[in-house]
Amino acid sequence: MIRDKKPAETVEKELTYIQKVWHTVAIVALLVVVILIARVAFNVLLMVLAGTLISTYFHGLGDLIQRKTKWKRKPAMYISVGGTFILLGLLFWFMGANIQKQVKELSDTLPHTVANFKAKLSETSLGQKVLDYTQDDDNSQKLIVTAQHFFSTSFGVMGNIYIIMFLSIFFTLNPSVYKDGIILLVPHDRKELAKCIIDRISFSLKGWLKGMLLSIVLITIMLFTGLTIMGIPAALVLALFAGMLKIIPNFGSLAAMIPGVLLALTISLNSAIIVALIYIVSQTIVSNIVTPIIQNKMINLPPALTIISQVLMGTLSGVLGIILAVPLLSIVFILVDELYVKKINDEDDVRSVQSKPDPTLAD
Repeated sequence: MIRDKKPAETVEKELTYIQKVWHTVAIVALLVVVILIARVAFNVLLMVLAGTLISTYFHGLGDLIQRKTKWKRKPAMYISVGGTFILLGLLFWFMGANIQKQVKELSDTLPHTVANFKAKLSETSLGQKVLDYTQDDDNSQKLIVTAQHFFSTSFGVMGNIYIIMFLSIFFTLNPSVYKDGIILLVPHDRKELAKCIIDRISFSLKGWLKGMLLSIVLITIMLFTGLTIMGIPAALVLALFAGMLKIIPNFGSLAAMIPGVLLALTISLNSAIIVALIYIVSQTIVSNIVTPIIQNKMINLPPALTIISQVLMGTLSGVLGIILAVPLLSIVFILVDELYVKKINDEDDVRSVQSKPDPTLAD
């Protein structure tokens, strides 16, 4: 029996279809690989930015020492880097025992604090609904998974810190190598623009660092004083915790207030209200003092856009992304302003000049 042979056109169409399917699969696979590489590369970029910020702090402190003492650059930088590590070591040395004691006290008190909070929360119908929702196994598991993902990083926290510290030291020792290397990659007619952008970014990052350091010191001192007067346990640890979380705008202040208010609830409801007011007033005073300093050194970022960038960065890169969301957003604004907005404005100015009639021809 002779089988019917398929026409050549049909065979060619089937081969073309199979080729298209394989091409599509290859493109999708390539996109997935590129996305995965880009995500890892983005986390590396964040670590580079963190190292740059620490290096900017060292150079800013070195500039201050050089202006005040009239010393040469190298001794000023040695004092900046070495003095910072020595100061941190002394602080941990003198405060370490007190901090360890208060951390133990906080860990011993916290279970009773949470139980007391749940008891007070269950007294209202709305509070009971919240407890039922959080105690549900599925919801609890979702919250745990979300928290783990939220605070996860690509290489682990200790690995990231290790890499960031080494990057900051290398950037501090010889910053001109990296700055000139970036400028070398730019076309000759754009080198001046590249220098201008780098200078603007450096100025902006210095302003952000000054504002953050001032915020951390002020909020730590104010909260430690207020919580000590109120007789709240582990006042030093709570104040340091709030100071460290100040580096995370919007969300950090809210997260820092929770353990302090919970501990105050073990004393009385009035104490909890007063402690909450201490947190709110301290944050408000610090924000009103520091915000003008930051706005003078940085681009005035819209609050809603800042929150959106924090949520996006937290989803992509965890806690490191949240911390660096504001300086990264500032860098993006500077790049857009220099590479797009000013170019558009210059073109509009040229068009407006060309459209004006020549007064000499009118005469």
